[in-house]
Amino acid sequence: MKYVFMTLTTAIGLWVASAQAVTSEQFQDAYQHAQAAVAGDKAQIPEAVDKFTRLAQAEPGDPLLLVNLGAVTAMQARTTWLPWKKMRYAEDGMAMQDKALALLTPATDARLQDGVAVTLLVKFTAASTFLAVPRMFGRRDQGAKLMSEVLGSPLFDPAPLTFRGVVWLRAAQLAGDQAKPDQARNYLSAIIEHNAPQAVEAREQLKQIKPRNGS
Repeated sequence: MKYVFMTLTTAIGLWVASAQAVTSEQFQDAYQHAQAAVAGDKAQIPEAVDKFTRLAQAEPGDPLLLVNLGAVTAMQARTTWLPWKKMRYAEDGMAMQDKALALLTPATDARLQDGVAVTLLVKFTAASTFLAVPRMFGRRDQGAKLMSEVLGSPLFDPAPLTFRGVVWLRAAQLAGDQAKPDQARNYLSAIIEHNAPQAVEAREQLKQIKPRNGS
């Protein structure tokens, strides 16, 4: 059984964030381990889980910390060949993210992290996890719904271009998976038209989409 968590790169990397009781130094320390894990160093995953656990304990009930703890917890499925352990890690991680989603309130709409509404960060992080785990978990529809909510939110347009580019890129990948090439093309074109940091990658992906005339 192959577990792919590549789409968590951004959710865990750029957008994991600290809360009031968490210092920037503590966050950056956890961030470094998470980034190393995303890059393929599986030995960093337990350390990332431990550090994010501590951050979440420092701010219990904070949905942003909890959703990211869920993301790195789910990544532990990459550390074992035992199917029951893979299942447990993925399910535990997604359960944390379900709780984080349930904690969203109008206050999280107003709260910003790096210029992005916390509500958007929580939904996008959870969506990235739900779309990454195997279909047997039955989370793809929920992940797609969360992606639509992020893209359609009035909080999305005011968000920094870096974040919007990340979301558009993931949305294009989802559209490709759903055999919706025109939709994928639109998201990639938005990245290029806005000159988002992901523009080079978007151009490369556009080349992989067949022209509308099928030629």
